[in-house]
Amino acid sequence: MFNNIGISGLIIIFAIALIVFGPAKLPQLGRAFGDTLREFRNSTKGIADDPQPLPVQVQQDDQLLK
Repeated sequence: MFNNIGISGLIIIFAIALIVFGPAKLPQLGRAFGDTLREFRNSTKGIADDPQPLPVQVQQDDQLLK
């Protein structure tokens, strides 16, 4: 989706953000965005690292259904 944004596009986005939010708020917004992104990565990493059920457990569940 954002693969084709070049340097000129990023400069335009930064200029618009500077006009809208002002120079005093941009560092705070960047820090908040970074913290949010870090928290999201940590949360998704925890979900991805959850162990999968063992095949023995799946077989036991199948036997209960029969």
